[in-house]
Amino acid sequence: MIPGTRAGVEATELTGRSDGESGKIVIGTMHFAKGLEFRAVAIMACDEHIIPAQQRIADVSDEMELDEVFATERQLLYVAATRARDRLMISGVGPVSEFLTDLHPG
Repeated sequence: MIPGTRAGVEATELTGRSDGESGKIVIGTMHFAKGLEFRAVAIMACDEHIIPAQQRIADVSDEMELDEVFATERQLLYVAATRARDRLMISGVGPVSEFLTDLHPG
């Protein structure tokens, strides 16, 4: 069951093949958001241990590869945040991801 359906909110899953059905909340990963636009976007769980993805960091074998992982993860968050046309909400539990200062340095 897609979250929100029990609350009476119509939702659809973002699968990468489309941007969802008109008039419904679209739920998906940041990976599928590239190239799409939405009136409002909520990016959840931007915590220090979530973004960048710890499993990707654990697989790194050298510093150059680590730099590439950080750059890719930072770009993924930026792409997700720029999908919002009118409103953007980002949430996280402290400590939040260091990448959030890139989006809002103030």
